[in-house]
Amino acid sequence: MKKLYLIILCLPLFAHGQKSEKVSSYMKVDQTEKFDSVVKRMSKEKKPLAKKQRALLQERYDLSNKASKTKMFRGKPIQEGIRVKLPKGVKSWEELAEMSPEEIKKKGLFPKGFLPLPHPNHAEGGMVFPQFHINKIKEQDNRDLTRFDLEFDLPDHFLPEFPPAIFLTTRKDLGDVSQGQVVTQANFFQLFNGILTPKQLTGLRLLVTPFPQQQFNATDDRRSLKASQGVTCFDCHVNGHTNATTHLVGDIRPQEFRNRIDTPTLRGVNQQRLFGSQRALKTIEDFTEFEQRGAYFDGDTVIGIKKGINILDRGSQVHDMSEFQAILDFPPAPKLNVVDGKLDPSKATEAELRGQEIFFGKGQCFQCHNTAIYSDNLMHDLRAERFYDLQNINGRVTKADGPIKTFPLRGIKESPPYLHDGRLLTLEDTVEYFNLILGTKLTKNEKQDLVEFLKVL
Repeated sequence: MKKLYLIILCLPLFAHGQKSEKVSSYMKVDQTEKFDSVVKRMSKEKKPLAKKQRALLQERYDLSNKASKTKMFRGKPIQEGIRVKLPKGVKSWEELAEMSPEEIKKKGLFPKGFLPLPHPNHAEGGMVFPQFHINKIKEQDNRDLTRFDLEFDLPDHFLPEFPPAIFLTTRKDLGDVSQGQVVTQANFFQLFNGILTPKQLTGLRLLVTPFPQQQFNATDDRRSLKASQGVTCFDCHVNGHTNATTHLVGDIRPQEFRNRIDTPTLRGVNQQRLFGSQRALKTIEDFTEFEQRGAYFDGDTVIGIKKGINILDRGSQVHDMSEFQAILDFPPAPKLNVVDGKLDPSKATEAELRGQEIFFGKGQCFQCHNTAIYSDNLMHDLRAERFYDLQNINGRVTKADGPIKTFPLRGIKESPPYLHDGRLLTLEDTVEYFNLILGTKLTKNEKQDLVEFLKVL
């Protein structure tokens, strides 16, 4: 009887002729498959994965290149127009906005482009860089950020300009101190010596120094063909801004529940009070230390020890890195006044002034974006899950997003795509999303005016 009891207990482990695996918070530390075999297998899957992700994007969005007359600081035009596709059977965005969340959910009419966006390979995850950044770093810093298993998914025309400008709160007279260059180990000293203090210069040096990371390291458990020095903070936050590099947040499990994350800009972080995907980090120092201790290794410190975790010294290295980040400024906004960050009526167009009125009135944007940097430094739960059923999209479960940090809107036109996972490709998409989620029922003209206002922030 005792023997039969043990057999019954073991049956679930051998269902379908193989042992089932229990979901764990930890990754496997020991790689048993040979590296050459991993490369061969995952390289073969690279094109099918890209094709699958491209099909998802085309189903959701209009991906064509429609350049606006509005340009980013160094001249790249922003994309214009609503790119999220309306659900079949709905004639207009205004018609959709008249429906209740319950009706939209029941009829399955929540736009697919408003649903959480999965990683290019959600089951694998990890940092994926745009090709233009890979090319420049290989040329300038002799590092290869190419992954043999994955490639970046969003078209370049929806991404921030490259390289982005750098503005310093301490030397506003200099304008763009990057001089049009990507700041790396190869040129940081020549560009910034004499402009920064010794501590700030040391901090910048560390921000452009490569350290081991989950996909780029010297072990066989990596996703680069050659053993890698690693990545730098500025590989994602290029020039203290962003190139829209994507990866998965490290602080949610299991894998299919993790959020894709779009790299946020570091401009103006000195005026922010919450950091990290779940905003548990309260200072720039906390954020800086966490990135290399946790985020570099998908939130798994055990894996980090194996691959070469970089333990920063809090009293000197972290402090120096934070000192440089704290002087990164927003781009100039000549139409805003110096008192409250609102429009100077003598410089603004009528459409921009109407948009500002909507922002601080009917649109309810000011409820969260209510300071001179257009952020309240708080968390808000939009409860978008009211509009859709739980589903699995390319390995990503559309769970509730939960509380999201109010990101500053200063310089917002410079930082596409939008929302924490980059699911909204244009400012028009973003306005439509919040109009539906908040139930503000803006007219078509009011939404256009609101976009005009956002462009000048």
